[in-house]
Amino acid sequence: MLRTFGGTALAQAKRLTMDRNLCSGTGVAAKRLTGKVAVVTASTEGIGFAIAERLGQEGAKVVISSRKQGNVDSAVSRLQKAGLEVTGIKCHVANASDRQALFDHAAKKYGGIDILVSNAAVNPEVGGVLDCSESAWDKIFEVNVKCSYLLAKEVLPYIRQRKGGSIVFISSIAGFQPFQLLGAYSVSKTALLGLTKAASQDLAPENIRVNCIAPGVVETKFAGALQESDAAKEETLSRIPMGRIAQPREISGVCAFLVSDDASYITGESIVASGGMASRL
Repeated sequence: MLRTFGGTALAQAKRLTMDRNLCSGTGVAAKRLTGKVAVVTASTEGIGFAIAERLGQEGAKVVISSRKQGNVDSAVSRLQKAGLEVTGIKCHVANASDRQALFDHAAKKYGGIDILVSNAAVNPEVGGVLDCSESAWDKIFEVNVKCSYLLAKEVLPYIRQRKGGSIVFISSIAGFQPFQLLGAYSVSKTALLGLTKAASQDLAPENIRVNCIAPGVVETKFAGALQESDAAKEETLSRIPMGRIAQPREISGVCAFLVSDDASYITGESIVASGGMASRL
């Protein structure tokens, strides 16, 4: 049964979100990723940027990417000003040449690759799964599923040179419990759960771990439709037992754990970070 929030509760939830000082640069003491090189796609804003920032704070050398070079340059500047060792390159994940250039850039700049975080995703249409147009369906599955698969496949030669590493796919709580307005997108995120299971079985003997993160509703532009008005935000909050929307940094901490040696015996898993939203038994 869904809980409902009145205006007072909504205001309180907003204050809870604003008051939280989540994993600030001065608050990250661990250096679990020193000596590691991480590539993060779609990482100039939102969850991807927060992950890149956190991995850098934990000692990794990070390569960020986005479809627009201007966005890459801006994000690299922000991260470097924070004292992190970061570089970046334009990469449209649906472009084979861009993907290869991304990995080559990382290897040339930092000597190899230990970690891939596949974060890029699209959702060109809203509506039920059977209302989705064929063109939108094809685009969603090309970027969200096929490109995640290709990125993982194409990064393997680099990770194998390191005698082990980690791949993380960013899925969604919608992969477990579909969102009515994000039908096709939800199915694509379910596919990533299966990709994680299958790839992890193949790569476990090589000490390459494959895991997945399924965030709930996060305060990003991508989730704007779920937060565009007080009414929409209140409806969203009614589905979250913790009564607040996540901040991107709350997802980045999960990723930093999964790619660190603290998770050295974890592979094939999908970690849900949803504030208690229903996912599975």
